[in-house]
Amino acid sequence: MSKTYGNLALVQNEWEMTSLPPHVAIRLKQLFPRISKSQTSRFTFPHDHSHCADLSWFITRYPMVMTDDDRVALNNGRVKFETNQAVMEAILKPDYQPPTRMGLKDGQVIRHYQSQAIELCLARGSLLLGDDPSLGKTYVSAGMLLDPRTLPAAVVAQTHLQEQWKRKIESFTTLKVHKIKGTRPYDLPEADVYLFKYSQLLGWIDTFHDGFFKTVVFDEIQELRTGVKSGKGTAAKILADAAVYRLGLSATPIYNYGSEIWNVMEYIQSGILGTYPEFLREWCVDDKQVKDPDALGTYLREQNVMLRRTKKDVGLQIPSVNTIVEEVEPNSDTLKSIEDLARQLALKTTIGSFMERGRAGLELDLLMRHATGVSKALNVARYAKILLDADIPVLLVGWHRDVYDIWLKELNEYKPAMYTGSEKDKQKDESARRFMEGESNLLILSLRSGAGLDGLQHRCSTILIGELDWSPKVIEQIVGRLEREGQKEQITVVYLNTYEGSDPPMVEVLGIKASQSNGIIDPGRQFEAKRSDKSRIQALASQYLNNLKHRELITS
Repeated sequence: MSKTYGNLALVQNEWEMTSLPPHVAIRLKQLFPRISKSQTSRFTFPHDHSHCADLSWFITRYPMVMTDDDRVALNNGRVKFETNQAVMEAILKPDYQPPTRMGLKDGQVIRHYQSQAIELCLARGSLLLGDDPSLGKTYVSAGMLLDPRTLPAAVVAQTHLQEQWKRKIESFTTLKVHKIKGTRPYDLPEADVYLFKYSQLLGWIDTFHDGFFKTVVFDEIQELRTGVKSGKGTAAKILADAAVYRLGLSATPIYNYGSEIWNVMEYIQSGILGTYPEFLREWCVDDKQVKDPDALGTYLREQNVMLRRTKKDVGLQIPSVNTIVEEVEPNSDTLKSIEDLARQLALKTTIGSFMERGRAGLELDLLMRHATGVSKALNVARYAKILLDADIPVLLVGWHRDVYDIWLKELNEYKPAMYTGSEKDKQKDESARRFMEGESNLLILSLRSGAGLDGLQHRCSTILIGELDWSPKVIEQIVGRLEREGQKEQITVVYLNTYEGSDPPMVEVLGIKASQSNGIIDPGRQFEAKRSDKSRIQALASQYLNNLKHRELITS
C-alpha cells in the first residue's frame, strides 16, 4: 500500500484536507498562497472544476486517504476542467469555425474574432471582454444574445449610453429592445433585451432574485469596481448571481490600483479569485497593489475568464499615438490664495485623528486639483488657440466647471461644443453633432464623459489634456475614442502640466497605477516606448508667434 500524507474529503460541497505532516502543509501553502500562513490542521477548497484539477495534481505527489465516492467526484471535476479547457482552446484557434447565428439584419456580419468571444462566453458562462476600443464589444454582446438560451437579457450601461445601446442592437439584429424607465419597478413589456442604467439598478433590486434574466451584460464594468459598497453594486451582484450567462465589457476594467480586479471579477464569476482575504494573501502586496500583475493577468487568461485583443491582434493598422508633455506656466496668485487652507489640511492629513486625516486628505485633494486646474486654465486655452488658428479640430479635456468657464471665455470665438457632466443627454448629442459635422473645431470634454462617444475618429486626431485624472485608464479611454477603425491621421495627445500644485504628485502616482493595470490586462506584452514628436506642434507654435508678431507690427 502506498504511503499517504493526510486525508481529503468532500464535506458539504467543499474539499477538506486534514492530518497533513508539517512539511506537506508547508508545501501546500507554498502552492496555494491564498491559504493563510497561520492556518493549521484543516484546509478547505471550493468544489469547482479548477480546484478539482489542482487538488488531483497535488495528490499525485502527496497521496491522500479518500473514499471511493470522493475520489470519483475529484476525478470527474478534473476531467470536466480538462474537457472545458480543450473546448475553449479550440474556440480561440485561428481556424475555428463558429456556428451561424440567425437574427442579424441584412448586410450585417459578425467578425471572426467577435464570434470567438461569443462562443467563449457561451461555453464557460462568464467572460470579461477587454478588447481595445473600436473592436466591437457592443456587437459581441448583441451577437451573443441571438442565442435563444441567453434570453431574456439585461444590459446595464452608463446613463448617457442607454439610447445608443438600443440603436446599435436594433440596427444590428432583429432583437426587440426595451429601455427601462425610472427607478420604480413596473410590469415589463415583452422584449428580448432590457436596457438598464447603472443608476436604476438599486430601485429594481427586489426583482432580480428570480432569475428572469438569463443573461446580464455589464457595459463599462469598471462602474462596479468598488463592489457591494454601493447600492448599485449590491443590486448588480444579485442580478449577476441569478443569471446563467455573465458578460463584462471594458478595455479599462482597472481605473486605479490592481486590487480593483477582485470586485470586477466577482460580477463575472464569483469566487474565481477566492475570498477577498484570500485574494490579498495570494496576489497582493497590500490592499491596493498587486505584487505581480503579469502573473495575475496570465492566470485570468489561462482560466479563459478574461479575453482581450488589441487592434494589432485582429489586423487593424493604426499609427502609434504621439504623446507630448508640455509644461505650462501657472497663475501663481491662484495657488498662493489657497496656501493657508492647504497648509492646515496638510497638517490634519498627517497628524489628525483617523477621521480627520480621511476628511482632510479628501478636501486637500479637491482643493489642490481645482486650484491647479484654474491656475493653468488661461495658458491651456492659449495653447489650444495655436491649434485652432491652424484649423485643427481639438478635443480639450478637463474636469472642473470653473476651468471650463475660463476656456469658454478665452475660446468663445471658436464656438466650442460642450460634452461634460453639466449637459443633458440631448445637449451632449447636439454638441457631438456640431463637432462631427464641422460647425465647431473645439469639443470640450469631461475626463469621465467620453465612454461610448462614437465617430470622433472621423473628425479629430488631436487631444489636449488640460487637467489630469488620478486614473491613467480615464485618459486612455478618451484616447480610445480616436484610436479606432476609420482614423486616418496619427493621434497626438498633449499633456499640459504645470510644475506646481497637484500635477507633479499625480504624474508620479499615475505611473504606478498604469504598471498595475497594464500587467493584469496585457500580461507579458512588451510595451513600446511612447512616441513623442513635437515637430508638428512646434511648427504650429512658430506660425502662431509669427502671426502674432505680424499683428503687433500692424497695430503699432
